[in-house]
Amino acid sequence: MTSAAIKMNRTIEDLTLSITQEIHVRAPLQVTFDSLLEYLGPLNETPDGKPISLKIEPWPGGRWYRDLGGENGHLWGHVQAIKRPTLLEFYGPLFMSYPVSSNVQYRLSEVDGGTLIKFQHLAFGLISDDHREGVVKGWTYMNDGVRKHAEAKRRPQ
Repeated sequence: MTSAAIKMNRTIEDLTLSITQEIHVRAPLQVTFDSLLEYLGPLNETPDGKPISLKIEPWPGGRWYRDLGGENGHLWGHVQAIKRPTLLEFYGPLFMSYPVSSNVQYRLSEVDGGTLIKFQHLAFGLISDDHREGVVKGWTYMNDGVRKHAEAKRRPQ
């Protein structure tokens, strides 16, 4: 026996996702940008400390993907724009394996005492409820990791 679920009468709110965050980092602009690339790539981990194995090819058109080894993985997106050290932008499905398209922007600027990151994730598509509920927590954890990594790098060793 086969079962199917159909959700009718979707509104534009059902099909969109919009998240914005501002992250204040007590580290110089270049250190913060370098830390962003490192943390969104090989240093990324889950909240329980397990590596995610993300890789970034930091050039226009470069891939952002999860490398599971053995030529297996998951394409999160492509680098849409990169302007070192002030902009990193991706487009793609990210962690969602269904009809959805996302745009993620990290805009960095110098501010008194360090760097301000303006983060935005916009998505359109058939976004599942579990992703909609967990995405703010996930981005907050990831962006806090970028901040902590940058601030640790700026300290004298």
